[in-house]
Amino acid sequence: MSTNKEQLTHIDEQNQPTMVDVGDKQVSKRSATARSIVVLGDKVIQALQTNDRHQDIYSKKGPVFQTAIIAGTMAAKRTHELIPFCHPLPIEKCKIEISLNDAQEVEILCTVAVTSKTGVEMEALTGANVAALTIYDMCKALSHDIVIKETQLMAKQGGKRDFKR
Repeated sequence: MSTNKEQLTHIDEQNQPTMVDVGDKQVSKRSATARSIVVLGDKVIQALQTNDRHQDIYSKKGPVFQTAIIAGTMAAKRTHELIPFCHPLPIEKCKIEISLNDAQEVEILCTVAVTSKTGVEMEALTGANVAALTIYDMCKALSHDIVIKETQLMAKQGGKRDFKR
């Protein structure tokens, strides 16, 4: 029978937290896509619908979606500084797309790619999450009725196994 200790990669034999040793892993192309959903609320959506400049919301702080793309990209590149056991990675791609879905929610997709010994799931999740937080920060003057509804891994390729939601 397996124990959680045997299944968790960031716990060593002495039950202590540890960074995974990737020294013996093979270098391969790896990518991951994460999604965050932000519910802006009616007041912010109305501001969006009245502004047709590249389907962005402009606040006193500037273009909301464009700023969120920059913030999410910066966060993905610095994930190892935020998450204790993440390895610093030479990210080769970080693409963030922001749009309104059919339910009038903001959908953020963050895709990160690297050629390395470890994957970029945490970088994609961090990028999507920080983009969502940036949207909240830039829109909170219009309304505090904003909800970051979910952040989840949508797909990953490379490494031991692929995943697609």
